[in-house]
Parts: sequence; C-alpha cells; structure tokens
Amino acid sequence: MKKSTIWFLTIIMALTFVGLLYVQIMYMSNMKKMRDDQFSEGVKRSLYAVTTRLEQDEAKYFLEQDMSSLEIKPISGRGDGSLDITNKFSTPEGINYDLTLRMDVDRRSASPSMKELLRGKYLYQKGLLDDVILNIINQSSDRPILERADSADVARYLRSELDNNGMTLPFEYAVANRVGAYVYHSAGYDPNLKQQSEIFIQTLFPNDPRNKMYYLKVYFPTKNEYIFDSIRFMIPSFIFTFILLVTFVCTIILAFRQKKLTEMKNDFINNMTHEFKTPISSISLAAQMLNDNAVLKSPAMLTHISTVINDETKRLRFQVEKVLQMSMFDRQKAALRLQEVDGNKLIAGITSTFKLKVEKYGGHIETILNASDSIINVDEMHFTNVIFNLLDNAVKYRREDVPLQLKVSTRNVKPHGHDAFEVTVHDNGIGIRRDDLKKIFEKFYRVPTGNRHDVKGFGLGLAYVKKMVAELNGQITVESEIGTGTKFILTLPLLTPN
Repeated sequence: MKKSTIWFLTIIMALTFVGLLYVQIMYMSNMKKMRDDQFSEGVKRSLYAVTTRLEQDEAKYFLEQDMSSLEIKPISGRGDGSLDITNKFSTPEGINYDLTLRMDVDRRSASPSMKELLRGKYLYQKGLLDDVILNIINQSSDRPILERADSADVARYLRSELDNNGMTLPFEYAVANRVGAYVYHSAGYDPNLKQQSEIFIQTLFPNDPRNKMYYLKVYFPTKNEYIFDSIRFMIPSFIFTFILLVTFVCTIILAFRQKKLTEMKNDFINNMTHEFKTPISSISLAAQMLNDNAVLKSPAMLTHISTVINDETKRLRFQVEKVLQMSMFDRQKAALRLQEVDGNKLIAGITSTFKLKVEKYGGHIETILNASDSIINVDEMHFTNVIFNLLDNAVKYRREDVPLQLKVSTRNVKPHGHDAFEVTVHDNGIGIRRDDLKKIFEKFYRVPTGNRHDVKGFGLGLAYVKKMVAELNGQITVESEIGTGTKFILTLPLLTPN
C-alpha cells in the first residue's frame, strides 16, 4: 500500500471520528438542555400547585369563618314552620348588610339532617355572591404569613407535588418578603448561595397587594447529579468511540510501521543481493581461471586462486549465517548452549584473530584486560559473534583521514549492586548522530554514511547483538560523537559461585 493511500485513509477516518464525536457531544449537550428544561418545568408546576393549595387552604379558612357566622332560626310569629337563614356582611364601602333567606319547611321534619341540607343549599347559592367572596379574599393579606403559609404545610405540599411530577430528589426551601428578608427557611437552606440561577422562585398569594407579597424560594443541592443520572446512558457510547479511536490510532501506527518495515526489507534484499553477488562473482571468476592450462601449471597462481575461493566462501558463509541467525532468533528456534567461560581469555582470542583484519587497513587494536573476575555463563559461539559484529562495524565505519584505532577492554563493575563483567569496544571512526543512536539496534536499520558507498551490510548486525545480549541477561549501551568515534559498553552478570 502506498504511503499516500495510508495518509488518505487516515485523514478520512480522522474526519469521521471528529464528526462522530461532535455529533455525540452535541447530542449530549442538547439532551442535558432538554433535561434541564423538563426539570425546570416540573419544578414550576410543583411550585404553582403548592401556591394553589395554600390559596385553597386560605379560602377554606374564610369559608369556615363565614359558616360560623350563619344563623338558622324559625321565623317569629309564623306558625307554618318557615325558617330564616341570616348572614351579615359588609361592602367594600363599609356599609353593613344582613342577608336573610326564608324557606318553608315542615316543622316536624326539621331534623338536624334537614338543617345540614339547607346549609349545603345555602353554600351552593353563596358561590354566586362573587363580590362577597372577593371581598373576603382581599382581606386575607392582613393575616400573618406564618398562619397563611405554615412551614410544615409548605414542606409537605412541596414534597407531595414534586413526587407527583416524578422528582424525588431532596430540596431546600425558604419564604422571603419582597425586600429579601427571610421569614423562615429549611435547616439546609443556604441564604448565601452563589448560584442564584439555581433557585426557583414562586409568588405566594399573587392577589395580595405588591407591598405585602411573599415569595417561596426552592433549590435542589443534588440537581446536577439528578440531571447526570438521566443522561448516563450516553457514557457507554463515548467509551466505545474511544476504544474505536485507540484501535484506529494503533492500526495507523502499525500500518506505517509495516510500510517502513517493507521498505527496510526491500533495502535488505538489495543489500543482500549485492553482498552475495560479490563473493559469488569472485568464486565464479576463480573457477573460470582454473580452466586455464597456464594457471594450472603455476603453483603460485593455484595457491592464490584457492586462497581467493576460500576467503570468498568464508565471506559468503558469514553473510548467510548472519541471516540465518536472525531468522532463527526471531522464531525462537536458536537454542543457547550456556557454559562457563573465562571472558578475558575469550576476548583475547577474538582480538588476536581480528588483529590481521585491522592491520590490513593500517590500523591498530589494543586489548586491556582489567577484569579480575571474568567467569561468565554464555553461549561461546553467540558471544563471539557479538564481539565480532562490534569489531566489524568499527572497521566498516572507520575514517579515511586517520588510522583506525580500536581498543577492547574489560573490567568488573557493580551496576545494580551485583558483580558484573563489562566489555568496552571503543573506536575512532566517523561516529553516529544522536538521532541515529536510538535506531541502530532496530532490525534492517543502517546508519546513513553520506557519500561513502563502500559500507555494505544488511542492517542485522546490531539488532542481533542487542537481542543476544538481552538473551544472555546482559545490557548494552552506546556512546558516540560525530567525527570522534563510538564506544559500545556490554555488561554481563558474573557467574555466581555455588
């Protein structure tokens, strides 16, 4: 897949996720606003119902007072059993009136139940006297507010009406006059509440004169939790969206890594082809020369050709072995044969073997064995390959303007409180850039060498070194500066005595 295609899919998916998140956020915002509106509407209905019930209580109070003033008596001087029902009232102008209703009844049937029936008929007719009722209600504002709206009644009515509207959350309330002075309030009511917008206010007895008006104030301490509980069902959708987003990001990262790995593998194949082509060509040329009778008659030439064939075969075998080692190690098929070895002796043997190659390029290798305790438990073959890879890289990345100087040293250290065997391979080569230091142990990665084209390899050497050192329970670090050289520090645990 082309990188441009990956980027195109990434942009499309990113825009899709942004749009999806935007829709979810807007939906939750609208849902919260709708829940807030529903909550406010329910509270307003409840408060209005509370004031209505208080007005009904007050109307009942005045009707009871009015009923207590009724007089039911027989009409004097009449023998037909007629009854007079008399009520006294005053007009807004202050004129007193007596209202008498006369009814004919049989004296013998004027039982207490009959009297109650007459009283009920009177009350029915009394509803027609609007002027009288309005006058009574207008006088109610003179009563104390504590009698008109008892705190216990207000609390009971609030709880009842809120429950009827499906709002069972706790509340705090207060009654205040028109200037804000509190007549009474519940125990948990906070007069200094900063969020005044959270307080719901309802006028008590709206028909009272403006200067005698009182207000019922209510707020809900757990309103936010109540609203959140109603939209909690949206949380799983956000979680699933987040999981999809993380999966998408991981997929894109893996796609780019796979793309990079594909490119590195292509480079690896190209380098491998070149590395194999050179020794194969040399061996092929040597084989052709063996067909020449003149060459066969020259012992010196035969010796030279056999040396070339032997060297190129070793080179070819070494390259194949590096590839196979990495392949076997990746598949965890490389079984380590651990054994006790003397690290100093092993390092001395490796540097002695490598000395000829260093001197071939006009260089010098120095071996300093300062480790007093050098018994380590390693796979001798793999450990030898590790050191050879480090030395071979030093030769490959040498500077042309100065002779190659290689120093291999050992010493005993205690990196984490435990005795360890440290091997240092230090060269004076071209060095490694800081940005490349983080990547040199990656498989197939090769440090750029500028205009130098004589540095060959697969980018597997240091990856093999890193993994093999880790398999041996060791650590490897690198220090380098451009134009100064590179130092690899390899630390392995010492063999613990029984």
